[in-house]
Amino acid sequence: MTDQAVDTGGAQLSGHAATEGHFLGRTRELKDLRADIERTGLDTISGRKAPRARVLLIAGRTGSGRSALAEELVRQVAGRYPDGVLRARLAEPDGTPVPVERAARELLAALDVPTPPGADEDDLASLLRETLAERRALLLLDDATGAEQVDALLPDAPQCLLVAVSAGPLTGIADVRPCTLGGLDTKSALDLLTRYTGSVRVTVDPRSAEQLVETCQGQPAALSLAGGWLAARPQAAVADLAKQLHAEGDEGTVLSRVFRLVHSALPAPAARTLRLLSLAPAGLADPHTASALAGCSVGAARTTLDDLVAAGLLRALDSPLPQYEVPGCLHSLLRTAAEAHERPAELQLARARMLERTVRLLQSCRAITETDSPQAREKLQVMPRALRFPTPRAAADWLHARRPALLASARLAVADGELDTLARRLMSQLVRAMVAHFGTQAAAPDLYGIHQLVLDVAERRRLPREKAAALLNLADVDARTGRTAEALVRYRAALDAGREANDPYAIGRAMESVGGAHLELGDYDRAADWFGRALAQRLARDERADAARLYGRIATAHTYAGRYGEAQRAWRAAVAGHRKNDDVGAHARALSELARVQEYAGRPEESLRTCEEAAEWAGRAEDTRLQAALHLRLADTLERLGDPAAARLHRCAAERILEQEPSDGVEEPDRPDITEDACEIRSALSKD
Repeated sequence: MTDQAVDTGGAQLSGHAATEGHFLGRTRELKDLRADIERTGLDTISGRKAPRARVLLIAGRTGSGRSALAEELVRQVAGRYPDGVLRARLAEPDGTPVPVERAARELLAALDVPTPPGADEDDLASLLRETLAERRALLLLDDATGAEQVDALLPDAPQCLLVAVSAGPLTGIADVRPCTLGGLDTKSALDLLTRYTGSVRVTVDPRSAEQLVETCQGQPAALSLAGGWLAARPQAAVADLAKQLHAEGDEGTVLSRVFRLVHSALPAPAARTLRLLSLAPAGLADPHTASALAGCSVGAARTTLDDLVAAGLLRALDSPLPQYEVPGCLHSLLRTAAEAHERPAELQLARARMLERTVRLLQSCRAITETDSPQAREKLQVMPRALRFPTPRAAADWLHARRPALLASARLAVADGELDTLARRLMSQLVRAMVAHFGTQAAAPDLYGIHQLVLDVAERRRLPREKAAALLNLADVDARTGRTAEALVRYRAALDAGREANDPYAIGRAMESVGGAHLELGDYDRAADWFGRALAQRLARDERADAARLYGRIATAHTYAGRYGEAQRAWRAAVAGHRKNDDVGAHARALSELARVQEYAGRPEESLRTCEEAAEWAGRAEDTRLQAALHLRLADTLERLGDPAAARLHRCAAERILEQEPSDGVEEPDRPDITEDACEIRSALSKD
């Protein structure tokens, strides 16, 4: 049984939940738990309808089989809950409680319910209860650290069932009777041992096998490790292991004694890799993680990980990519072993190697999407083959599969309260990869979490420059997901932080963003004012390209407000700026917008001349889409001026341009912010 592994509380086939024929013992506990589902609650006895879901609690120490029992119970009763089974783990491998906000977001994602970016714990818990109000679902909350966590996620739906796994009672949740676990019964414990050793060694020496079970106190985790040790030594008798465990003495728990024996028997490279896996983010590892931690090749790391699975020391996850989980019951033991065998500097170096490998994988993951960029292709070519993704789809699959570990890596990078260069690079590359593959809208909740990590550290360490950057990033996510009022508040806070840091970039960016938020909210006067402030700063710093762009944004605000004279002056300034900067494409687009505003202002002849000039510059810029659009606009203007013949010529010219345009993969060029969309809206309003 080389594919056996121990999970956080029991033995089961790696990569799969406990299924019938694999789960051992606990017959009485399962019977009691199933009966407890149907038990009449206190509310029913008093004549009131049960206001909330029934809660079943499985309590026991890590390694007692509590998670395996919960999974088996869920398997047996899942058919009663047509809206599915939802799972969440409420503690990190080191025992740190998972925030309710994160757990609620994961549960809502499993229900395919969009979660508002930036929503707090109360909002998300309320949304979860609202979503489950009309559903019949089963929730499995593993590793709960306290009643507050469970209560926040408890549905107000009596037709739902919540199964909680915890080390002790959940005092504070009404009408809960815990199912407290001890060791397995002797028969089940022997059956578990037999899965590793085969039946012969247990049958020929039943007394030693029973003594081993007694020494392990019937704990599934300890028995699994003992079975893995025996499976790796076909010539060893059960009595040999029992004697060695007896020689270990009584120091520590039974699980720690078995672990010490198993760990000491591993080859030195495998033992070191196992110890360093205590640094794996969220207890999740893949061959790259193990390779970076141990400083070995990816192939050697994969072999070592599979060997550790066979020994019952890791669990292989059911994933399209090779992924492994450090059992929760072993995490503290691995950390203790790492601190005892590795110098602090070695642990710090291993952590840095792992985070650096993550950064490079994220760079590769993003670069594969930039197929039209020579710089991106060059970066990919210089990367080692092991770090490259063959296709964008493969990169997206990796990003999706490793998402929990990557987010945990971000938390790990700032866990010491510092924002060093490696942490900054990791945050930056993770954000860029997620946006490239998932889009800002879909990735917004995760982006919020990443930027909030930076903000928390910046506020604690009083780093105004980093605080300004984090606030700008958070506000950008707000703005792109329709939370403009919230974005405005953050942009103003970013401006204050930028001024405190005396950071010209942050100040200018925040000013412009404040103007953009006011524009989106329909306050065109304030928008123009803030764009003007940003423009003054750009001009003072001789940042000509940004200044020309800001003239366009000021013109947009005036256009929205119907101040066409001021809008024309601003667009002419933008045209002059782009011409001086020798930006042919931007010059053509600015002329196009000027022509549009002239038409709004009732000056069709001027608009006609400007539009013709814009079409000429668009041709020089090889912007065929804009060139064709300008010819069509010229045709419309000429028709209104009573010259249908000339209009037909321009329509034919537009058709010829579009026919010559390549049909594969050509995208419309970027336009300056929302200018053209704004003018389209104003055009519709003017016609009305």
